[in-house]
Amino acid sequence: MSLSLVLNAHLDETSAKIRSKPVPWEGYQRADLVTSEELALIKKVDRQPRAKVESIHLSDGQTYALLYLRLLKKLQRIDTMQCLLVLIADALLDHDERIPLFARAALSDPDLPYAPLIRTLEAQDDFVQLKSAQILTVLLSSESTPLQHQHLQPFLRVLASLVQSQSPNKRDVAVQCLEALLARPECRRAVWAIPGIIAGFVEILRHKPGPQMSYQVIFCLWLLSFEQDIAEQINKKYDIIPLLITVAQAAVKEKVIRVIIATFRNLITKAPSANLPAMLVAQLLPFSKNLSTRKWSDEDVLEDVQFVRDELERNFESLTTYDEYTSELASGHLSWTPVHESDAFWRENASKLNDRDYEQLKALIRLLSSDDPLVLAVAVHDLGQYVKQYERGKKVITDLGAKARAMELMNHPDPDVRYHALLSVQQLVSHPWSSV
Repeated sequence: MSLSLVLNAHLDETSAKIRSKPVPWEGYQRADLVTSEELALIKKVDRQPRAKVESIHLSDGQTYALLYLRLLKKLQRIDTMQCLLVLIADALLDHDERIPLFARAALSDPDLPYAPLIRTLEAQDDFVQLKSAQILTVLLSSESTPLQHQHLQPFLRVLASLVQSQSPNKRDVAVQCLEALLARPECRRAVWAIPGIIAGFVEILRHKPGPQMSYQVIFCLWLLSFEQDIAEQINKKYDIIPLLITVAQAAVKEKVIRVIIATFRNLITKAPSANLPAMLVAQLLPFSKNLSTRKWSDEDVLEDVQFVRDELERNFESLTTYDEYTSELASGHLSWTPVHESDAFWRENASKLNDRDYEQLKALIRLLSSDDPLVLAVAVHDLGQYVKQYERGKKVITDLGAKARAMELMNHPDPDVRYHALLSVQQLVSHPWSSV
């Protein structure tokens, strides 16, 4: 698991400057923070030419792995931590065989190698924080046994804050770290338990990043989709299906579309009932038909596209209009599809909204709080249709608190929302109360 797994130009540039900065090692010895033996060892590599340091690492790698980690554990000045992190990273760069040297430090001190690196994640210095994250990712990704909770959890909490940061460098490093860690099943489950990480992914995609960042974020979502419980819930919680379709429609790089379609394939395979209806509502079927006519450099893309298209077609054929309607409700993306304005549909299906303790009606009422004027207009229109076609509808709507919200929408800034709210309120006011 190479250090080059997490690459960032800012880290490289800052590392180059830090290599030439002096660190007061003799002062640490005078303060009894560093032993004379440690001082002698560190002076051999401090601000020395790369070839000389490489030669020392080659002949005495275990000694230096232990030295760097011990010094990082006990020295807390920012410039010193910066220097030690660069020395660790330089030792590991292009030398994956040295990773076990750092792992074996635990035999000398059970706090090593992870405790000092996890502590430096909290440093009030961006470089220290990000360099620690880079090194931790390499070490954790290389573990042959499942990662321990006390090592993984604090790291993931920091990555959650980084992935939601306004700093491009922090987001970049965090996404690359997660991309590496999510290859491990225990990491996928741990990430799912920290809502900020996936919310951060969604926010990055909504802001239309470049192709590489889009690819890396969606690669993380693809890895997450291998877990059954995540595949069942991720769209319901984060509405990723319409977002990924939007990204795919705008994508110019084949690899971005490839990883999106692979994610859809996983979501269908792992949890078809949770995801196929939402995919149909989001118009993935016509888009997948369009994709199946394109030429692809990677044959696997076409295979995945055809799988997604065929599954959607099979599901579409078995859908009733009421299934379509409830899928649209579940997605939260209401639009003027034919069912909304069909009196025949509402005569036949209005009472079905009452099933399972008014489950679908409550879903419709929740959409009256949407920020999208189109969703609001359609939702308040449907409320009026329900009252018109279900004899006890007025009382139910009033009891559930939706009448007051419909009346509020008559003052909404959007004229379409105001118009449909007025029509619904007329139904609510004029429709006679029926006996309970």
